[in-house]
Order: sequence, then structure tokens, then C-alpha cells
Amino acid sequence: MISFLLCLALLAGGYFVYGKVVEGVFGPDERETPAVRLEDGIDYVVLPQWKLILIQLLNIAGLGPIFGALQGALWGPVVFLWITFGTIFAGGVHDYFSGMLSIRNDGASISEITGVYLGKKMQNVMRVFSVVLLVMVGTVFAVGPAGLIVELFSNGGAQTAILLNPKFWTAVVLLYYFVATFVPIDKVIGKIYPIFGACLIIMAVGVCFGILTGKGNAIPEIWNHAGNMHPNATPIWSFMFITVACGAISGFHSTQSPLMARCMKSEHQGRQVFYGAMVGEGIIALIWAAAGCSLYQATGGLQTGLAEALGHGQSAAIYDVCARTMGGIGVALAMLGVIACPITSGDTAFRSARLVLADWFKIEQKSYRKRLYLCVPLFVVGAVVSQLDYSIVWRYFSWTNQTLAMIVLWTASMYLYREHKQFWITAVPATFMSAVSATYFLMAPECLGAFGIGATVAYPVGIVIALAFLALFLLATRKQQNVVAAQ
Repeated sequence: MISFLLCLALLAGGYFVYGKVVEGVFGPDERETPAVRLEDGIDYVVLPQWKLILIQLLNIAGLGPIFGALQGALWGPVVFLWITFGTIFAGGVHDYFSGMLSIRNDGASISEITGVYLGKKMQNVMRVFSVVLLVMVGTVFAVGPAGLIVELFSNGGAQTAILLNPKFWTAVVLLYYFVATFVPIDKVIGKIYPIFGACLIIMAVGVCFGILTGKGNAIPEIWNHAGNMHPNATPIWSFMFITVACGAISGFHSTQSPLMARCMKSEHQGRQVFYGAMVGEGIIALIWAAAGCSLYQATGGLQTGLAEALGHGQSAAIYDVCARTMGGIGVALAMLGVIACPITSGDTAFRSARLVLADWFKIEQKSYRKRLYLCVPLFVVGAVVSQLDYSIVWRYFSWTNQTLAMIVLWTASMYLYREHKQFWITAVPATFMSAVSATYFLMAPECLGAFGIGATVAYPVGIVIALAFLALFLLATRKQQNVVAAQ
């Protein structure tokens, strides 16, 4: 339990200490924000700070910090370290800069921001990357909640066939997503998120209280279980870093940050809204990882009990954790919180996809008709993707997610270089994430691992690729320096 509490304290301290450092490097000022300068009543709307923080947290806290953290617990308490230090030094930095760069560029989507600092070719790559990722996220976060709702009704004794039909609930969730994507941001998202936020907080506090009061085994200590506890001997590097994405660093967040960048009255709100929400998500992930490590029996130093629970499906595993830690009426409240997480990320995923396409093709969004031009095709594609195997979509989402985070960090590094600021604060995590993404792509069975590439090749090649990216970045800064000197 000491390890868990220490990591919890480090996360809280990281917000106040390193978050302040990150803010100081960027340097927010008093300039007029896009929400004030470009107010349109649809996407550019000034919101109060408490709503900004809550909406940002709910935007980014989908199934990742819950299901991803449970999956990460298969490696044992070593996952606590990735969640803690990943959040402080990578995820919080990534989220802060993606949001603040959007503010500095009229609330632009992350793909457009990438084009400003890394060039047109990377901009086009990011446009496609972002839309594909967002549709996958929106679809995954429709299918996931549908399964959780069915699990809740099933365990509640419901007999009605339609209430136990995941496809029916997927359609209901997608219909809600369509409405939330189409209407002004303050009409649906701004009004119902406080309710969802209460469910999310109840869930996190309830599960945390349950594991701290001894409903299960003691939370294992990192120093006593520092090795790999995965029952399938899946390597920690880089599989754990891809599996636990949203609870440490997630490229998906950079697609969400511009939503709040278009609603902020002052740049000085950035640390609370962007870095603070990421720390909040890290805490949620840490709680669920601790639940996975403590509630299930380990056999022979391996997380066999957790693997068995996850083998029954993610919805069943999440329900089981809630039942073990809260019981009775608490399990219903906790499950509502768990359902709220993905729904409040799925709706804004589709909304972000609409805005990326609008920025890409320069389509103004005040007109209902023009918003429909973008919404309808997006949801047709989403409905098709929802019929695919959930686990396959999730695996590709995970790698795409972390690769996007890598690109965003390199984008922020170039911005900081141009502004003559300490770019290493983003370049170091960018290099690390480059190694993570490259190694996973080489080893994962859904990628080049299908051709038999193992750790012996993937580890050194992944590191070389990351160092090559760093060298290319430094070369690009040198060229810019020479151009400025010549002028």
C-alpha cells in the first residue's frame, strides 16, 4: 500500500511543482483568447473555469484509464511507476502544450498546429491520422459503454431482450453522440457533464476506499514485485507503455484540448485545465491499476487471477471490481461513473473529428447544413467500424494513439525552439515515446511482429529510430538557425 500512496502523493505534487515549471517554460500572457476574439456561439464559447476543468477531464478520461489500467496491472505494481512518472513528465506536458498551442493558433485542431511547426507534409499525415483515430475512439467508446450497460442490466436481473442487446445500446450511444457533435458545445456537453462528473468522482473515490479498507489482498509493493508479473510473459517494454496510454500519455488528448482552447477566457487557466485534468486522469488510472493488483490472487508471482477475470470480458471485469469494492447500491453508482467516462470521450471524439475536417477543408460551422455535411458521413463510418472485432480496433487504436502523442511532442519542441525556450522539456519525452512506438510497431503481432521480429531486433532498432528522430529534430533546428543568421 505504501507504493500506491507514494505514487498518489507524487501525482498531486507533480501538478503543483512540475506543472508550474511547464507553465513557466511556455509563458502564458494576457493576450485575448480565441473564445473572446472569435466567439460564434457554437464551438467558440467562453465557459467558467470549473466547467472547463470538468469537461476536459471527462473528454480525456475514457475507457483508457480504467480498462487500460486494469490490463496494465497484469504486469504487476511496476505499472504504478509508468502511470505516475508518465503523467507528470510526459502526459501532463503533452496535454498542456497541445492546448496552449491551440490557443496561440486561434483554437486550431492539432493537425493544423502540426502543419505550422513541422510543415505541410506532416500536416496532411496528421489530418488523416487524427480523423482515423477519432473515429476509432468514438466507435470504441460507443461499443464499450454499450457492453457495460448490458452488464449492469444483466447483473440486475433484467429479462427484456432489448435491454440485453449490445447493438441496441451501441445505436443509442451513437445517436447521443450525433446530437452532442452537432449542437453548440454549451447546449448538451456543457449541461450534462456536471452530472457525469459526479458519477466519475463517486466511482473513483468508491473504488479507492474499497481497496484501502482491505476488500481483497493488500496492494503489493513495487520493491517486492519489481519483475514482470504478466501471465503470458508479455514484455514490459514497450507493451505496457502502449497498453496504459490514457492513464500516462495519450495522443487522443491532443485532439480534445482544442475543444477547451476555444472556450477559455484566459491563457492562465491552462495549467488547471490541461495539466490538471491529466493529473486527475493519472489518479483514476492509478486507482484502477491498484484494484487490479490487489483484488485478484497472484499465483507463482504471476497475475493469473486478474487475467482470468479479464478473460470474461472487459465489461464483466469492471463490474466485478465495482462489486468487490463497493457492493450493493454502490456498484450501480460506480458503474454509472465507469459508463460516463467513455461516453464523455466518445461524444467529443466525433465532435473533434468534425472540427478537424472543418479546419482541413475550410468549412465554416455556424450553418446547420454545413455541420450536417460533416456529421452524417462520420457517423456512417462509425456505425460500420462498430461492427468490427472490438479487441482488434482497440489494439490499433493504442499504437496510433501513442504515435500521435510522439508527433505532438515533437511539434511542441519545434515551437519552443522557435520561441527560444527550453525545448528539452518536450524533446526528451518525445524521444522516449518515439522509442516506445517504434519498438511496439516492430514487435506487436498486429504489426511487424507477425513476421517474427522479436526483442533482439526490435529493442536496439527502436532505440536507433528514436535517436534518429532526435537527430532530425536537432538538424532541423540547426537549419533554421542558419537561415536566421543568413538573414
